[in-house]
Amino acid sequence: MTPDSPPADGGLRDRKKRRTRTALATAALRLVAEHGLDQVTVEEISAAADVSSRTFFNYFPSKDDALIGDQAALNARFVARLAEVPPEVPALAAVRAALGEVIEELQEDRELWLLRMDVVTRNPVLLPRLVSAGAEAERALTDVVAARVGVPADHGFPALLTTVTGAAFRLAALRWAATAGARSLADLVDEAFDALAAGLPDPGPARPSRPSRTPS
Repeated sequence: MTPDSPPADGGLRDRKKRRTRTALATAALRLVAEHGLDQVTVEEISAAADVSSRTFFNYFPSKDDALIGDQAALNARFVARLAEVPPEVPALAAVRAALGEVIEELQEDRELWLLRMDVVTRNPVLLPRLVSAGAEAERALTDVVAARVGVPADHGFPALLTTVTGAAFRLAALRWAATAGARSLADLVDEAFDALAAGLPDPGPARPSRPSRTPS
């Protein structure tokens, strides 16, 4: 056995756990999308993912948690990434850079995340869990921004930046879902952040589409 063997085994176990977690979340979302939230049980989700109900509860405390996914872990990775962005990068640009990993993760699992957004939209009872996870992330993000720009956490700027960038990201994600992922989420986020950086200038007037010319 080489010194690298334990990490390799650990990596294999981690990958297996991620696959099982994804399989359970996907099964939960597909079943709820097809049959409705109240008509799907943990037993049915487990069977669809080819695992036992006991295994289900090793990954998720409840059916709703499987539908929402591990938002806390995703948010924690984002906040940690922001803390790693070089301090000379302005705060707004730093937040956009830190979102890169989140965006990549959503785009890599595009079908899963689009389905999740659809299920949550059609089942508003799930929203409080997202709001709770988002509030915790905003508090952590506010602290990181405050430290980054050298002001107290109760200064207005960190909370304002956290609020407007969160809204910009959510809007981009909603637009991404509305087009079923036809547009790149990264492009939509860039578009929103560019508008913020420019001070939200009024957009130019929309140009009416030119009627097609028919041959005479």
